[in-house]
Amino acid sequence: MTKLQKKSVILCTALCAAFAAAPVANAMHIMEGYLPLQFCIAWGVVCIPFLVMGFFSIRNKLKENQKNITILAMSGAFIFVISSLKIPSVTGSCSHMTGTGLGAILFGPGAVSILGIIVLIFQAILLAHGGLTTLGANTFSMAVAGPFLSYGVYKLCKKCRVNRRVSVFLAAALGDLFTYCVTSIQLAVAYPSEHGGIPASAGKFLAVFAPTQLPLAVIEGFLTMIIMITLENYAESELKNVGYLEN
Repeated sequence: MTKLQKKSVILCTALCAAFAAAPVANAMHIMEGYLPLQFCIAWGVVCIPFLVMGFFSIRNKLKENQKNITILAMSGAFIFVISSLKIPSVTGSCSHMTGTGLGAILFGPGAVSILGIIVLIFQAILLAHGGLTTLGANTFSMAVAGPFLSYGVYKLCKKCRVNRRVSVFLAAALGDLFTYCVTSIQLAVAYPSEHGGIPASAGKFLAVFAPTQLPLAVIEGFLTMIIMITLENYAESELKNVGYLEN
């Protein structure tokens, strides 16, 4: 095991130990059976093109350099660990960090769609966190919509010559918030309000999510920034390989 791999294992272990202290909550992503069948199918179909794109994106990254798999695996482990910290927020869903901004910045949003769906499958089967019937909806919100916004924010900040660490913070925090905006819309479409329809229902879901999700997004932004700083210090060559740092 290389020095970088050992440090990655130690980092992930420390994160797991910290998050294991959180109380168990009967909450999850959009939970099993919560969405009507037609919505489950529709969201699953919408995700397919992104997953295909992600498969080819990862394959190309690994063809460029096999060593990229270390950082890729670390990004997937980060998503799994950080998204397992659940704070009850509203019936049928929960608030939690997503961790997808890190992978989106390093590998692009396509690759994160694959990492995200793998994490969601493991969480649904092993942790009863989310569900297989709602896998499409959860994948779209957490592994597609959020990462695409994170990637777009990071690239925009880079183009505008914003400080790199500030760019990482904004990308991770806003990607997290956007995930829950999409989740709120998904729930609102499935369960529109009797008075005001989908917009009113979405507003209610957003209002309930906000008190917990806003501070979580800020925490995720800072945590992602700290991890990037650590990688810059100890894995400079690997970051150059994935294109995050200039050669």
